[in-house]
Amino acid sequence: MSSTTTSRQKEGRSRSWWFDPRFAIGLGLVVVSVLGVLALVSAADTSVQVAVARSALSPGDRIDAGDLVTQSVRLDGAETRYLSSDEVPDAGFVVTRAVSAGELVPASAVGNPAGVRLASVVVSVQSELARSIAAGASVDLWSAHETENGVFGPPAVLVSSATVVRVVQRDGIIADRGGASVEVLVPRTKIARVLEAIANQDAISLVPVSIPVKG
Repeated sequence: MSSTTTSRQKEGRSRSWWFDPRFAIGLGLVVVSVLGVLALVSAADTSVQVAVARSALSPGDRIDAGDLVTQSVRLDGAETRYLSSDEVPDAGFVVTRAVSAGELVPASAVGNPAGVRLASVVVSVQSELARSIAAGASVDLWSAHETENGVFGPPAVLVSSATVVRVVQRDGIIADRGGASVEVLVPRTKIARVLEAIANQDAISLVPVSIPVKG
């Protein structure tokens, strides 16, 4: 083998491993540029997944996830006004006002199915509440009608096993006078009796259904 041939072979091997640093720099700049554009687009995308009515919804309808479709939209800070795709419970919702087909479902247009049979009422009691009366407690509502000035008749049960939603905190002079206001869930069939007792300023008391093991 001649020296010329050997020289050419060495030159070919050298060229096969040749790499221009400028090419690497250019390639790196392209990658950085693409990643920067993707990051910018991702940051600018403020769309959220919201629930859309698959068909027209009417007040009183019971709906679940199957009655809704998911759509990505930009709400520009109004996300809390609409029902998101992950806020639909297994029990579904009850429609409280009409929603057109294809319309975003407003959060105010649906309610808890329990609202069909239960309603929230705030009652005032003049006596001190039992320690166990707090949110989630089960209580009986008793009332006594005033027969004469300052004289009340025998008490009777207005509602059995009502659920306490919250104890309303009183402020100022009213708080110094004792008593409390309590929000309770009562069956809709008993609403009229409870409102009548409130309107007549009957003496209302809350009696816990069970005795707590501790406290």
